[in-house]
Amino acid sequence: MNTEQSVETNCCESNCPVSTPEGNDSRKGQLKRTPFSKFKKINSHFKSPLQVLESAKVSPTEEVEELERRREQLDTEIAQLEAEVEELEHHIDKLHEYNDIKDIGQSLLGRIAALRGTTTRDLYAHFGLELDD
Repeated sequence: MNTEQSVETNCCESNCPVSTPEGNDSRKGQLKRTPFSKFKKINSHFKSPLQVLESAKVSPTEEVEELERRREQLDTEIAQLEAEVEELEHHIDKLHEYNDIKDIGQSLLGRIAALRGTTTRDLYAHFGLELDD
């Protein structure tokens, strides 16, 4: 209820006070359970926020066909993505293999450098390798 609403106190012939909302006619004899409002109709019917136009409605068979087309499209997209994932996994596996081989090569170069009493930098130049490799 509206707490800011002013209330009038009227006395009947039996000297009992009756409280009525402002603006209501006390002669009607009934108290309303809802607050008085000049701006909106309180007892109006419910209106859904989702309004579906009659022309926008489709038959169930058309809806099923559209959903089947959408499913086929999504299945195609899923297949493409799975193929891309497989390709990426293949590249990742190859990179791991490359890194393992490179680590072994650098470890061998370090051992050779230790045996010869030189640096790995000198061995890179001796074998024609670049330092960025």
